[in-house]
Amino acid sequence: MKKLFFVLLLLNLSFTISSQETTNDEKPTIFERKHEVRLGAIKLLAGPIFEGSYEYIVSSNQGFGAYALVNLDSSNDWFENYSLTPYYRMYFQTNEDYGAKGFFVEGFTSFFSSDFNLEDEINGQESNDDVFDISIGLSLGKKWINTSGFVFEFKIGAGRNLLGNADSDAIIKGDFYIGYRF
Repeated sequence: MKKLFFVLLLLNLSFTISSQETTNDEKPTIFERKHEVRLGAIKLLAGPIFEGSYEYIVSSNQGFGAYALVNLDSSNDWFENYSLTPYYRMYFQTNEDYGAKGFFVEGFTSFFSSDFNLEDEINGQESNDDVFDISIGLSLGKKWINTSGFVFEFKIGAGRNLLGNADSDAIIKGDFYIGYRF
């Protein structure tokens, strides 16, 4: 009888332990979300220039990613036809409610193609020379995020062209971005 009681007690205990396991099908909290996509709103509306961005959140104060830009209308006055800009970013936010938000400093390298020639623009001539250049630079910005994961970001930066193929020695980066963290 003691053996039967002991076996029933073990079975009951094993069912109780196994019933305590639950699956968590809830969405990850904002702390657990590591991926972010953004779209450059001002360039898209004024250009039309498509600039998309992806960022991987490493921790609450750092992330890295890349911007991809495609100029959809080569007759506009934007200097880039297309570019790929990888970056590393440090966040300086004292209140880390959501992490990877607030004021940031970004170091970037931009690989871009340009046919913009300032002298041709002044003289009213067309330029068809497509040149490739690489730049390295810094950006400053601010990012806001809400509990649903929607992101708003403003960024401005500048870099120096390294190869000397482009008409100017500097490159300007910046926009107002709208995105989502998942």
